[in-house]
Amino acid sequence: MGFGEWVRDFEAEAERRNEAGDPHWADGARMHLDVVRSVQRFQVGEAGDGANLIAKAEQAGDTEYSIAVRLFVAEEQNHARMLALLLNAAGASTLTGHWSDTVFVKLRRALGLRLELMVLLVAEVIALRYYRALRDGTSDPLITDVAGRILRDEERHVPFHSQRLRDAFGRSSRIVMAAWRLLLFGTTVVVAADHGKALRCLGVTRRAFLRDVLDIARPLDFC
Repeated sequence: MGFGEWVRDFEAEAERRNEAGDPHWADGARMHLDVVRSVQRFQVGEAGDGANLIAKAEQAGDTEYSIAVRLFVAEEQNHARMLALLLNAAGASTLTGHWSDTVFVKLRRALGLRLELMVLLVAEVIALRYYRALRDGTSDPLITDVAGRILRDEERHVPFHSQRLRDAFGRSSRIVMAAWRLLLFGTTVVVAADHGKALRCLGVTRRAFLRDVLDIARPLDFC
């Protein structure tokens, strides 16, 4: 799948979203306090403007990839919007910031495109398991709907970033892949600890969350 095809994929998904319309925010949502706190932190992580990533993509000199990155960022911003509205529907507010997002953003911005995408891919793989837990771990229809929508996007984002990394690294040393898996492991341990109470409310133990994230990542191989 070339990046021109990714552009068409993102555009088709945007059109599908417009036709489907938004979730029914007026129905409200019932959300456990621990889950509220967890969603607030994920909402902060989704809320960046993506300017740094877009600038690096443009410098890479691939017009189709640059356009696809802009469309990817738009999807992430839509996630932040939906999570904010979900929190509002549950009677909760958003956060202005969180230490975990501050560290993550500073790390990404200090790196070139390839290494930033490696860090970003860690977040996307973790998000796959998190939003699945949020979708499946509650009986609230609005939470289930929002989490399911975000999860469908994340399932496309992982192969999108993986393809760019494969193109960028080519036949690089397996040390790169080993380093990425070590970063994923460490980051997942931190997320599981930080969101452990919410995960338990959603029926997932910290240990199971870590195991599942590593299982999701096992088939990935971009070097």
